[in-house]
Amino acid sequence: MTLIKSISGIRGTIGGAVGENLTPIDAVKFASAYGTWIKQQRDKENYRVVVGRDARISGEMIQNLVMNTLVGLGIHVIDLGLSTTPTVEVAVPMEHADGGIILTASHNPKQWNALKLLDAKGEFLNAEEGAKILKIAEADEMTFADVDTLGKITVNDAYIDLHIDEVLDLDLVNVNAIKKANFKVVVDGVNSTGGIAIPLLLERLGVHPVKLYCDPTGHFPHNPEPLKEHLTDLSKAVVKEHADFGIVVDPDVDRLAFMDEKGEMFGEEYTLVACADYVLSQTPGNTVSNMSSTRALRDITEKHGGTYEASAVGEVNVVNLMKKNNAIIGGEGNGGIIYPELHYGRDALVGVALFLSLLAEKKMDVSALRASYPNYFMSKKKIQLTPELNVDALLSAMEDKYAHENLTTIDGVKIDFANSWVHLRKSNTEPIIRIYTEAPSQNEADDLADRIISEIKAVANI
Repeated sequence: MTLIKSISGIRGTIGGAVGENLTPIDAVKFASAYGTWIKQQRDKENYRVVVGRDARISGEMIQNLVMNTLVGLGIHVIDLGLSTTPTVEVAVPMEHADGGIILTASHNPKQWNALKLLDAKGEFLNAEEGAKILKIAEADEMTFADVDTLGKITVNDAYIDLHIDEVLDLDLVNVNAIKKANFKVVVDGVNSTGGIAIPLLLERLGVHPVKLYCDPTGHFPHNPEPLKEHLTDLSKAVVKEHADFGIVVDPDVDRLAFMDEKGEMFGEEYTLVACADYVLSQTPGNTVSNMSSTRALRDITEKHGGTYEASAVGEVNVVNLMKKNNAIIGGEGNGGIIYPELHYGRDALVGVALFLSLLAEKKMDVSALRASYPNYFMSKKKIQLTPELNVDALLSAMEDKYAHENLTTIDGVKIDFANSWVHLRKSNTEPIIRIYTEAPSQNEADDLADRIISEIKAVANI
């Protein structure tokens, strides 16, 4: 069982010993540190924090602990109940709140939960602010409110609908064209809050949703990470229902993947590529994704006359570079769409609406759309190392070996070859080097990964 404290929040498995798992004590301690940080941002009379959760089994327990901890600090809470990560992000500025907490372990299995922390803009905290909260928690620097200044909890369960309103109001979401197309779509909501939000969005767009695992019980019917090997039921349902395509999201609805009309994966990496293709065709500009994402986004961006740049891995890093480069769309290759016209956060609802607008405009099958994009294949592997090995030294040795190639070292080591690339990253929690590669064929991607693994092992003498 595990408890991981990081600048982006705290996550762990439910049950077990305090300090080693996400226990009630740990949830209260970290919520206290976050609430204390909120009050340090500025001196004011009333503080407000938005709190929402995905449908995982432990969610209600953790949410009650977190909300009442904030109340104990004299902070008023807007309780969204069952919600999505992007919905909470949208709600924070709409409520003029001082921050937000999303209770979700994203794509992790049901025994996990987490506190994801937002600032007053509804964006994830940067490294500096996250470190301050960790320091407050470790030092027990919390002072609670007296009985006359306790906070209050206000329930507002309208925000999924309000979020959908904001999506439909976007200039590039072509509601009329989508309604005319009369789409039929199978939705795998992995028995979490995507099963609430995505069908509601589709219905508002005149799309007929066929619901698969859309009951928000938190009992995930399959591994909740939206990868091909976990989605055989969705594949069968799309074919059986003669649907136009399939949609799957992760439990907190910030990752989005599609399945074509034949029951084949569109490719999680290509969710962002397709949405960017549509946005850039309407409003030319720049794009950003992280260093482990497909080159296809670069190709599509340059085709539309824009400039592409890659950030370090992590949503905060993508957002920072998007702001710096005035990117009009960006995200991550794991199916995370960031469309700043609405907000700076990965948002599956925005992704669905943009993808439907593209399909309605192109009037083509999803399989044909996928075939129209540059074809790249990825391999994702890792090397398990012994704790005594110096991982930084190994990465430095690979950097020296490939010094004559196009190197980027802002996040591990990325080596760009003419027709392929490899990205080496160390884990912050265990002695592992992750190896991501991309090439024009799956065999080439796998072979490149295996070659790099052999070279690292040779340097390490293992």
